[in-house]
Amino acid sequence: MSSVHRSTRDPRVVIAVLTYRRPADLEELLPELLDQAGMVLAPVEIIVIDNDPDAGARTLVTDTRWVEAGEPASTGVTPIRYVHEPTPGIASARNRALHEGQGADLLIFIDDDERPSSHWLVQLLDTYSTYRPAAVVGPVLSQYDIEPDQWIRAGGFFERRRFITGTPVSLAATNNLLLDLAQVRRLGLSFDERFGLSGGSDSLFTRQLHQRGGQMIWCDEAIVIDIVPADRLTREWVLQRAFRMGNTWSRINLDDTEHAKRVLVRMNLQARGAARVCGGIVRYLAGSLVGQVPLRARGLRTAARGAGMLAGSVGSVYHEYKRG
Repeated sequence: MSSVHRSTRDPRVVIAVLTYRRPADLEELLPELLDQAGMVLAPVEIIVIDNDPDAGARTLVTDTRWVEAGEPASTGVTPIRYVHEPTPGIASARNRALHEGQGADLLIFIDDDERPSSHWLVQLLDTYSTYRPAAVVGPVLSQYDIEPDQWIRAGGFFERRRFITGTPVSLAATNNLLLDLAQVRRLGLSFDERFGLSGGSDSLFTRQLHQRGGQMIWCDEAIVIDIVPADRLTREWVLQRAFRMGNTWSRINLDDTEHAKRVLVRMNLQARGAARVCGGIVRYLAGSLVGQVPLRARGLRTAARGAGMLAGSVGSVYHEYKRG
C-alpha cells in the first residue's frame, strides 16, 4: 500500500485527542499523530481537548515545536490546536470536539493513552471512502505497562472483539472512532452530559446513531494500541469497571426507552442483572472447586457487572471519571 492516501475529493479531517492530566502520554502521542497526518493528502487538523480545570496541558500543546513539525505549507497539516474544556466530564470534552470540528468533514477520536499503528489514519480514510458510512470503528489492542498477574491474564479482561473489515457494527466507544460530521448533524446527535462522569456517553451516542439509521463500519486494519497502566491491572479496577459498565448499560436502556415502557424495561434489567450475579457466583464457585483461574476471574466480573445492572435499574449512578 502507498504511504500516501489519495482520493478524488479529500475530506477535511480533524483528529481530536481528549486528555486529562496525562502530559507524558500526550508528549508521546502528538508526534505520532503529526506523522500520520503527513501520510495523507487530506487537510488534517489535530485538536487537543483538555478537560483539566487547571488547563494543565496548555504549555505542552502550545509548544512551538509542534508548529514547526506540522509544516502546514508543504503538507496541508495545520499546527496542533489547544482547546480548554473546563466543564467536568468526558461527555463535555466529546461535545467540545464536535463543536470545534464544525468546519471539517470528518472527526476522528483517539485517547491520549493510545498509540496509532503505522497506517492507522490511511486505513480509516480508505474504509470511509469505500463505504461512506456515518462512522468507522477500529480495533483497540492492549499493551501492559507491567506484566499482569495470573488472574488478569486468565480473565482476558483487556481483550476486545474484532471483526472483518466492512462488517457493520451497532455499538462503539470513542477510543478509535471516525465520524462523518454531516451525518451526525443530520441525525441530531450529541453526547449526553448526564453520563459525563459515569462513562457510557459514547455507548449511548453510537447506539442512537445506529438506531436512527447511521451505518457504522468496522476497519480491522486501523489499529490503536491502548497503554494499560499498572493501576488498572488490579482486581479492584477490573471489578469496578465491570460494575460501571453494568450500571451505565441499565441507565442507557432506561433513558432510551419511552416513559410508558420503562417499568417493563426496568423489570427486565433487574432480572438480567440478578441472573448475571447468580451465574457469576456459580462460575466462581465452580472455578474454585476445579482449580480453574479463568472461571473464577470471569465469574467475579460477571457478578460485578450484574450488580451494576441492578444498581443502574433503580437509578443509582456510579461515577468512574473523577474531575476536580
